[in-house]
Amino acid sequence: MMKRMLITFFIFASFLSMAQQKDSIQNEAKMQWFKDARLGIFIHWGLYAVNGIDESWSFFNGYISHEDYLKQTEGFTAKKYDPAKWVELIKNSGAKYAVITSKHHDGFALWNTKHGDFNAVKGSAAKRDVLTPFVNELRNNDLKVGIYYSLPDWSYSDYTHFTREIKRYKISEEPKRWDKFLNYYQGQLKEISKNYNPDLFWFDGDWEHTAEEWQAPQLRQMLLDRNPNTIINSRLQGYGDYATPEQGMPITKPKSKYWELCMTMNDSWGFQKNDHNYKTTDQIIGIFADVIGNGGNLLLDIGPKADGTIPDEQINILTELGEWTSKHKEAIYGTISGIPKEHFYGPTTLSKDKKILYLFVKGNPNGEVVVRGLKNKINRIWVVGNGTKLSHKVVGKVFWSHYPGITYINVPDHILDKRMTVLALLLDKPVELYREDGAVIESN
Repeated sequence: MMKRMLITFFIFASFLSMAQQKDSIQNEAKMQWFKDARLGIFIHWGLYAVNGIDESWSFFNGYISHEDYLKQTEGFTAKKYDPAKWVELIKNSGAKYAVITSKHHDGFALWNTKHGDFNAVKGSAAKRDVLTPFVNELRNNDLKVGIYYSLPDWSYSDYTHFTREIKRYKISEEPKRWDKFLNYYQGQLKEISKNYNPDLFWFDGDWEHTAEEWQAPQLRQMLLDRNPNTIINSRLQGYGDYATPEQGMPITKPKSKYWELCMTMNDSWGFQKNDHNYKTTDQIIGIFADVIGNGGNLLLDIGPKADGTIPDEQINILTELGEWTSKHKEAIYGTISGIPKEHFYGPTTLSKDKKILYLFVKGNPNGEVVVRGLKNKINRIWVVGNGTKLSHKVVGKVFWSHYPGITYINVPDHILDKRMTVLALLLDKPVELYREDGAVIESN
């Protein structure tokens, strides 16, 4: 009897292991485009653009009444909205996907949802669906479609939270109201899934309830049943596919295999007329290089105005970013994270076979850059974007030690890119690094 039980156990364990391996392979396959993409554009567009106030948070935190917040529906006209121009700008920036706020925490939906009237068609001066034409333009230009959706809806009368100070009810005391909300928000997501079949769902606001309360496992399964290749971000109480650090560039490499830094160009997600504190294009490129060097993606935000136009400052940044990404695309797209910073004081990436090492050189290195502890023979070095060959020499290598020496690469001023120079090192085999403490003299 015991023998039979053990055999049954091992058979079950074997099947479970095989199923887990299959799931892992399938997950890696669906995540590949995301990992290769490197750059996406985030779009925060909603009522908050009318008065240039904090999206949803302005009434939640009591800076403005909910009644006054809703008056912005009269100014959300989208009269100059041209989704084709949006997508052209996004594509030219070098981005491979875009994520747009279909509905923020305020509950205002950009599409003609059948669940409620608080949307661009029935509840704003625009009187039209502004989400569908944008998604169609992304598809027409072979860009991946990401849909941001807020789990909370602070304007919905049967949602638990209204403002920071006011909660409408507790789920335990009024479970039927919560069930009504679940049907409402999941109904909207069914519409999005059916109408747009997103490549990526970008959830937000999951902190207000548990995974059980959101019905996160069931929601994930519902979305995957529609499209098994749909990617879900981390903000679904542990049921997502990748991590989403916000605003601050991680100092150390995130533990998550897949991750994405979402970041504003200035200090605001949505359009704010008085926010002129824009990062420079050089600063954004520097952050982008750090992100991809650590194996992540950058999701860079724009905030269109209420009439549908994009601020000139944001257009200029995306245009200049696109000039740089176009020139250096071989070092960006489809690469993997580079070598530890002890070996090169700057961002690096690697080709997938790890035989080409890309060095991102910030500023003027005054004639040379240094790579430490590289065991490989370097077959060729060139400047990415123009192909100029560069010379190098190795110093400090001795025959009695495994220490490979220090590589100095000659970098003349005339090859420098005005924003950030990228060098490619063709190695004799996959990159090998010396990671020891050093050695004493064993022979002389």
